[in-house]
Amino acid sequence: MKKQLNTEKAPAAIGPYSQAIEANGTIFLSGQLPIDPATGSFPEGGIKEQTRQSLLNAQAILRSAELDLSNVVKTTVLLSDISNFAAMNEVYAEFFSAPYPGRSAFAVKDLPKGALVEIEMIAVR
Repeated sequence: MKKQLNTEKAPAAIGPYSQAIEANGTIFLSGQLPIDPATGSFPEGGIKEQTRQSLLNAQAILRSAELDLSNVVKTTVLLSDISNFAAMNEVYAEFFSAPYPGRSAFAVKDLPKGALVEIEMIAVR
């Protein structure tokens, strides 16, 4: 059985997808762009500010399911430029603690709306 997760504390989906879906105790968070849900814009600054916002958005979705980042078992980080990896990783480390989730990180040609980063997650109850 699938259950849609949705919160106004994270940006609404910009296409035909859900913020997250829960199936059998596993939560699949869609990629979170660094959109501030209060303003509809990216935060001012660069990769660090955008990474922080993407993670805050994911955190808000998890909280809507009464979970937190300690429930995350896998993340995928998409970067518009791999040279931003170290700065992204610095902020990422502020949000997670051991045991850290598995992670993949990729540089991609472009991200929606010109974002520098997008982060998706899988979490379990």
